[in-house]
Amino acid sequence: MKKFDFNNKRFAVIENSDNGEVNTQTVFHYQQKGNLVTADYSGGTITYGKIIADLKDDRLHMLYQCLTVDNELKAGKALAKIRLTENGKIKLTLDWEWLDEENAKGRSEYLEIE
Repeated sequence: MKKFDFNNKRFAVIENSDNGEVNTQTVFHYQQKGNLVTADYSGGTITYGKIIADLKDDRLHMLYQCLTVDNELKAGKALAKIRLTENGKIKLTLDWEWLDEENAKGRSEYLEIE
C-alpha cells in the first residue's frame, strides 16, 4: 500500500454537498507525524477550523471542528478515501456527518494545491 505524506500540504475543496460549510476560499494546511494527521483551516465561510485524523492505509478517519464567520461552532466526523491524481497530487473524497441534533451527512472532494 502506498504511504501518503500530508506534511506541509495544502488542500482546497473542489466539490461539496449543499449542507457543507467550506467553500473554494477555504484552505486547509496539513501536518503529519506517523499516522497522526492534523490540519488547520480558514477562509471563505470559516473563521478557524481544526482536523485531527488517523491515517490507515488509504483512509483518513477524521474529527473536525470549526467556528464559522457567522459565529457558529460546528463539529463533525468523516471518512476520507485517499487517491493520487495522474500528476501525483493527493485527492480526498470525504463522506462526512455533522455531530449535532440533525446529524446531516454529505460528501466533499478536496485536491492538494500549491
